[in-house]
Amino acid sequence: MRKRYSNQFKAQVVHEILREEKTIAQIAAEHGIHSNQLSKWKSMALKGLPSLFSDENKKADMDKATHERELQELYAEIGKLTTQLAWLKKKSGIELP
Repeated sequence: MRKRYSNQFKAQVVHEILREEKTIAQIAAEHGIHSNQLSKWKSMALKGLPSLFSDENKKADMDKATHERELQELYAEIGKLTTQLAWLKKKSGIELP
């Protein structure tokens, strides 16, 4: 039966590997995990690093696009209300400041 490790545990071990204070063999012995498995986790982590930053940029771009869309909608609403107010003033004959 295979032993399963949580993502948090894997991240902690990979962080320990990347600090390079101990060899992979030492870390493997401490945690009772084969060094090949630790090397695999490390390579997976390093391959995944660029996507962390691209996801962050995608989220920021999406937030900016959402903000711009909402801003345009609000300006459109202001324009519509201003036009309606001017029409009402003209039709009613009331001069409001």
